[in-house]
Amino acid sequence: MDYTVVIIGAGPAGIFAALTLAEAGLSPILLVEQGKDLIERKRHGANDMLCGWGGAGAFSDGKLTLSPEVGGFLGDLVGTAALKDLLAEADGIYVRFGAPDRLYGGMTPEMEALADRARLADLELIPMTIRHIGTENCLVVLERLKEALGRSVEIRTSCQAVKILADEGAVRAVELSDGRVVRCRYVIAAPGRSGAPWMKEQARRLGLPSQASPVDIGVRVELPAVVFKEITDITYESKLVYYTKTFDDKVRTFCMNPYGEVVQERNGSMITVNGHSYAGKKTANTNFALLVSSAFTEPFDDPIAYGRYIARLANLLGKGVIVQRLGDLMAGRRSTRERLARCLTRPTLHEAVPGDLSYVFPYRHLLGIVEMLHALDKIAPGTASRHTLLYGVEVKFYSHRIQLSQELETPVRNLFAAGDGAGITRGLLQASVSGMLAARAVLKRESGERA
Repeated sequence: MDYTVVIIGAGPAGIFAALTLAEAGLSPILLVEQGKDLIERKRHGANDMLCGWGGAGAFSDGKLTLSPEVGGFLGDLVGTAALKDLLAEADGIYVRFGAPDRLYGGMTPEMEALADRARLADLELIPMTIRHIGTENCLVVLERLKEALGRSVEIRTSCQAVKILADEGAVRAVELSDGRVVRCRYVIAAPGRSGAPWMKEQARRLGLPSQASPVDIGVRVELPAVVFKEITDITYESKLVYYTKTFDDKVRTFCMNPYGEVVQERNGSMITVNGHSYAGKKTANTNFALLVSSAFTEPFDDPIAYGRYIARLANLLGKGVIVQRLGDLMAGRRSTRERLARCLTRPTLHEAVPGDLSYVFPYRHLLGIVEMLHALDKIAPGTASRHTLLYGVEVKFYSHRIQLSQELETPVRNLFAAGDGAGITRGLLQASVSGMLAARAVLKRESGERA
């Protein structure tokens, strides 16, 4: 046996799995990551934004959501009360490695009043408690975690797990891109969102039951920070949900960045939009995503391909990210550089190309986005201003959700799956918790076998 445990993926799930095992004294452990080491990752490289040490969250603004209702489906497996305790435990580890010791949100009287105002506008406010690490601090925390793990875990970056090998219903080994086949007792597969296609293929090959997840497609909204100041002063990240009057589709806010900036993201040849905020650097704007959830039924079962198609259509029309004033969209015309120059909201993503998003989005999606902007305008006057900027496309891919036990074990014995790549989490903190859960299941099994 080459290793006791092989962990696939060095995102939050893989890192926290390795940390849990290492601090319990289990060895030897191999952690493989297809992307580069943290110091080698280049922010605008085609393959380095989502892959590498720290996963897709390495260059995010580092929001840790302590509310069990947000960020994944672990509550379905372990229960809400247990998940709440686990989230607090994982959050404490982030603080131990350098995350700022300040929380935002919580159900305060101000939050309750905001929730009441939201209801009057046909919006649901989901109360959340958040720790904001900040984009620049994320890298510091991840470097400290790597340094701690390097003393007891073998870490191999730029090394891809090609295939998980099983025999007689149990995991046996992992085939690596360098040609090695490493034997092991346990595998924790945590390939992250970028590894979703690989995980789907492994599930198919190993006969693991799974189901397709929805895809969220929408825009990044940018407006003067003063428009949302009253709300962001109460809750740093406001999760607001709206069901459209026309199609009853779910539209939600996501990743709100007060005084932040809009950025573009590369995923292979595809360019999409995102947003960041920094702990020590502020702009005059606030940005957030508006996402429309799309779930499909037979015969179509590839929502990821659908999302990629929409994003590539924007890239085809705009050679990258498209930006449009809401006023131009409502008037049925494209935005131009001259019209943007007259816009009261100064764009923070200078690479975005003025264009017309109505050529990109299906009518159903575009109508849902416009409906929600007008609903938000009732609690944050100025949201539906003609000077509000819309960037497209923002798309969130979710992996096929693999059938797992409460301990995150697949039907193949000793093969565990964790994080976004397994389709059970959608955020940094729940992904971290999933890694802890899988590792604890391994430790429990090891102690039982030794006894």
